[in-house]
Amino acid sequence: MRSDYALYAVAIIPFIITLMVVLVQIELKELWIITTTVLGFLFVGLGYTQRPKTQAAPPPSPTSMPTSKPEPAPAIETVQEEKKELTVEATPVSMPSTSELMKIKGIGAKRSEQLKTLGINTLEDLAKASAKDLASKLQISPKITGRWISEAKKLTEKS
Repeated sequence: MRSDYALYAVAIIPFIITLMVVLVQIELKELWIITTTVLGFLFVGLGYTQRPKTQAAPPPSPTSMPTSKPEPAPAIETVQEEKKELTVEATPVSMPSTSELMKIKGIGAKRSEQLKTLGINTLEDLAKASAKDLASKLQISPKITGRWISEAKKLTEKS
């Protein structure tokens, strides 16, 4: 539930009390009326401050703003258009390259590309890398890079 709705609901209670005070004979009637009314408006104000903010419309771009001088209407000319044939060559969709680095758990296509930019192209390169240096360059935890390196060492030993 939104907090502004809850505050509006709480604001109703002092207004109901104010109505009951007006209907019933009570000592210090004026003090009760003023106090409960002020409390009611206080909660309405709090609810208003807690309402969700609306997104403002972006300002109009300079090209869409009206100009002060209207442009003269162009003269009507008869133009014959030539129909041109448009040919589109289909290019094959390139699948992400499956790198041998992607055999390691936690290394996907993006991370593989990041490693390649750092000069790590094979499992052997990864096995020889320093976990701390790699972690600082990729801005990730050294624990993760340490796991990658140990897994790369295991994979290079198998082959």
